Parts: sequence; structure tokens; C-alpha cells
Amino acid sequence: MILFANAKLNIGLQVIAKRTDGYHELNSVFYPLPIYDIIELLDTTVAETTLNIQGERIPGNLRDNLCIRAFELLEKDYGIPPVSIDLIKQIPIGAGLGGGSADASFVLKGLNTLFQLNLTEEQLAGYAAKLGADCPFFIANNPVFATGIGTDFKDLTLNLDGYHIAVIMPNIHISTAEAYAGVQPKVPEVNLEEAIRLPIQEWKFHIRNDFEDGIFENYPLLKEIKETLYQKGAIYASMSGSGAAIYGIFWEKTDLSALAKYGKIYHPTKL
Repeated sequence: MILFANAKLNIGLQVIAKRTDGYHELNSVFYPLPIYDIIELLDTTVAETTLNIQGERIPGNLRDNLCIRAFELLEKDYGIPPVSIDLIKQIPIGAGLGGGSADASFVLKGLNTLFQLNLTEEQLAGYAAKLGADCPFFIANNPVFATGIGTDFKDLTLNLDGYHIAVIMPNIHISTAEAYAGVQPKVPEVNLEEAIRLPIQEWKFHIRNDFEDGIFENYPLLKEIKETLYQKGAIYASMSGSGAAIYGIFWEKTDLSALAKYGKIYHPTKL
């Protein structure tokens, strides 16, 4: 079974409050982004589930990878046999694009189909929530207004198919801890759920990512990339999540080859 796990964009990100459990209350819009990791799930006769990765290097112990943990959740409850997981990693790491969360959620969905577990989207989202805050989004994989710690969703009518999106990923990796150290939680001045319904050309006046101030101070190159995207004609530009990817939304396909000096350029196509 071959799966194509897509990334996501954050359009706006408001850090509202720090909770007693260490998490933060957030508001954000999650939007599916057609940059893909490729996952192959194979039933196997080996004694233990294996994970083989090509492409982007993923740091850490493979046994701690979210794909393995996703398998272990379903194995515990349903006794499914070991599988071989082959992952071609193309979504950049440490980008704020949710690649690791996407991989885990697509493994859950793939195992559900492979072993005919007949789990509902709601059940799969429950398992995904045990893996990480972004993971449940990738179960239904539709645009949502996200609240709480990023696991409470309200369906959102938002379609960017008529626009062109570019993502710039510099050689900068920002840890979640570093990102939160530079942000001060506060009650938002703008109602993001209402602002996202404004014409897209008005977004830059109302929709912002609260992580940008602190991160741009530490990494001025990221601010420069955002400003350059606007100079090139972006209708809206922002950092996604806690970075370091910066994206621009354009009316039409635009030559951004000059931005290659900043890092890798992604031109997503439709989902």
C-alpha cells in the first residue's frame, strides 16, 4: 500500500495562553499543502515492525519515530501483525509544515485500510491525538479553524486552488522550545476565524503568526525572505507554524529563482 502524506500550512497563529500542563492555547487555520512524503506499508513475516527512511534525514532513534508509535497504538488494541514501513521523506524537517505528524496520521489511516479495522475518522483522530497536537488534522485533511492545543477543529470553507503557493525552506532549524521562548501569550486583538473570511489581499493587514517577532529577531534571514516574497508580488506571506519555512501566496505563477540563494524552493501542486 502506497500513501502520499501531505504537509500543511498555518495561516495565522495566535498564542493565547500557557496551560498548567505545559501546552499552549492556540488559534490557527490549518490548510493542506501539497508537498508529499511517500509511505509504503507492506505486510511482512518479520518479528518486528521496521522503518526504512530515504531522502531528508530524520534525527533521533527510529524506534521513537511517530510512524512506529502509530503502529504500536493499533497493535496494542487490535493485535495487528508487524509491517514494513518505507518512507521517502520529502517534506522538510523543522519547517513548521507538520511532516512528521502527517506521516504518523497517514500510517494510522493506512493500517486501518490494510487490516480492515473499520475505524471511523473520529476513532482515528482519537489515536492521532495521542501522537501529537498536529496529528488529528491529517485524518480528515480538510481546512479547519484550530483551537485548544491544535486538536480542536471547526470546519472552514477555504479554497486556495486558484492561487499559486511557494514555500522557501532555508537551512535553519528552530526547536519548539526555542520558538515558545520568544513569544509572549496574549489575548488576540483580531478574531482569526472572521479575518480568514476577508479577501485574501486583506490578510496581510489582519492575520499574523505570533512566533514571527521573536524568531525574526534571532534569524533576520527569515524576515528578509518574507519581505522578498512581498517584493516579488505575494498577496500574503508568512512563516508557517514555529518555522522555519516561509511561504507566499501569489495571484499567478511567479519566477522566484532569485530566492534560491535563501534555501530550497517548493512550488506545490494541487492535492
